[in-house]
Amino acid sequence: MSLFVAVCLDIKNGLERRMSVREGHLAHLRAQPAGFAKLAGPFLDAQGEMCGSMFIFEAESVAAVEAYFAGDPYVTGGVFESVEIRPWRVAVPWS
Repeated sequence: MSLFVAVCLDIKNGLERRMSVREGHLAHLRAQPAGFAKLAGPFLDAQGEMCGSMFIFEAESVAAVEAYFAGDPYVTGGVFESVEIRPWRVAVPWS
């Protein structure tokens, strides 16, 4: 298993669309196997509003992460303008 970081940026002025599909997005995330999503949360703009998301996944391949996003309501609902997935590893474990 490998770690992958996904950086997802919302469409401009996309907060209303994000909120309209948020429950579906969270349900989709909760439906994944235990340990698949190691960490996830929204980026915030200067006003403190959600404007994107960052995820750390543990998966067999980037294809497995891509398959997750293919069914994510933030993708299918047009919330994310971009999704960038990169392999990642922990370099400084503070805890």
